[in-house]
Amino acid sequence: MVRLLRPFGRTVTYTRLLHLFVAIVWPSLWLFIEEAWWTWAVAAAVLVPVGLVPAMRTVEGLQARLLLTGQRHDSGSAGIVVAPSASPADRGRLVVWLQARLLIGCATSVFIAQLLLAVVDLVASVFGGDTAGGELMLLEGHDWWHVLLLPPALVVLAVAVVAPGRLITALAHRLLGPSPAERLAAMEERTEQLLERTRIARELHDSIGHALTVAVVQAGAARAAGDPAFTDRALAAIEETGRAALEDLERVLGVLRESGRPVSGRPTLTDAGRLLESARTSGATVDVDMAGPLDTVPGPVSREGYRILQEALTNVLRHAGAVPVRVRVAVGDGSLGLEVRNPYTGRTPAPDRGSGLRGIRERAALLGGRAHTGPEGGDWRVRVELPLR
Repeated sequence: MVRLLRPFGRTVTYTRLLHLFVAIVWPSLWLFIEEAWWTWAVAAAVLVPVGLVPAMRTVEGLQARLLLTGQRHDSGSAGIVVAPSASPADRGRLVVWLQARLLIGCATSVFIAQLLLAVVDLVASVFGGDTAGGELMLLEGHDWWHVLLLPPALVVLAVAVVAPGRLITALAHRLLGPSPAERLAAMEERTEQLLERTRIARELHDSIGHALTVAVVQAGAARAAGDPAFTDRALAAIEETGRAALEDLERVLGVLRESGRPVSGRPTLTDAGRLLESARTSGATVDVDMAGPLDTVPGPVSREGYRILQEALTNVLRHAGAVPVRVRVAVGDGSLGLEVRNPYTGRTPAPDRGSGLRGIRERAALLGGRAHTGPEGGDWRVRVELPLR
């Protein structure tokens, strides 16, 4: 029972009726001047050229958002568009919308008015008063059993108050909603935003995660060594890694603050020396084999390759510790090959924890490449192939 009465306690129920009544104000005023049926036909005809004006979709969209859905005019909802009509199909839908709004508004106003008069007549017939002359009231006389018709009449009146509002709201989402082209554009924009957020998350994970891993390993090694000279080198490595991480963090935050700002200054494979040196100062023995001109690798491939190498070395330090590491970077005719191998300690990262290996595979997939990670021949192997074109 409470659920049935809930619509009558919502403001939007009555603003929807107002939306319908506003549509018939000017034809109704004209009807008082020329009492003829053709005034409504002329009103419907006038709405055709009006609906062809692109700005009318903005006007109708703002009204629909405010009165039919209760949203603000600057709402980000894509259910009802407030942009001007951009195509003949949009203008055609707007013409149909104006005609439907006029028709439903006229029918609703007449029906509710007659129902109200019928309810008044029922009450008058019960108590012996004068009737209001409602056209829907066909009873004659003043009988007590007429009161039994009052509840059904009130139910029909309640339906007449709620149903047209819901109908016109459904039509608004259909006729004033985004076109397929607008939906596609919104989807592409949303996809770009999600991709950018994912990329930034990977950037932060790789950069900050690498810096923290190096700092933890260096600090633990310095405490265990008890050698002042080693401790000095460890602190220097922690300082250098921390500064590099702060630079990456500031750059990523700059991208977040200025969405239109191009990404620049990201490290590439030509800067891989600092990654390898950081791993060496953490106690790992790094054997490097670089073949081919790294400076000819395209920027996107080189930047993603740097991050992949960074994450692979971070995983070595995090899960295997200070162990021998073999790094191979090869630039071929049409591809870039990256391989990082270290002794397999049996500690495989849990599939539901961390995002390092998943980030490596995602970076490779975005560039059309392939990534293989897992144990092989007693080693843990990360092998990535990225196309250069």
